[in-house]
Order: sequence, then structure tokens, then C-alpha cells
Amino acid sequence: MRKKELKLVVTFHTTADAMAMEKACREQEVPGRIIPVPRTISAGCGLAWCAGLEDREQIAAMMKKTGIEEEDMHECMV
Repeated sequence: MRKKELKLVVTFHTTADAMAMEKACREQEVPGRIIPVPRTISAGCGLAWCAGLEDREQIAAMMKKTGIEEEDMHECMV
């Protein structure tokens, strides 16, 4: 079992947006992984992108560049 840490959790309006995020991050070597949305967060889609807090700027820039729209960006224990 992983030790819970404060992470950046990006939520999406649709599953298609979450899958596009995973593909774009893999192609551009942006850190993180797809996770189920934590119970403490309410989101339109059941999937989220989880990464270190230090990766926020890189993730936001990649999303803007590729046109992926997030629902919200959260900092929570994951």
C-alpha cells in the first residue's frame, strides 16, 4: 500500500478528456498517472490525473498547448 502524500489532482469534465490527458502526458513525458477521483473531490468524470505538486506548471503548460481542459486542479492527500 502506498503512503499517502499531498499531490496535485487534476479532474476532468469527461472521460475522453482524462484519456486525452493520459495520451498527451505519455507522448510528452509529463509525470503523473491516471487515478480514480478521490472521494474527497466531486468531479464530472470518475478519472483524474495525479502528479507531484512541483509538476503543476509543466502540466498546466502542456494542457494549454494541447487544448485539454481541466475541470479543476486540487491539492489533496492521495
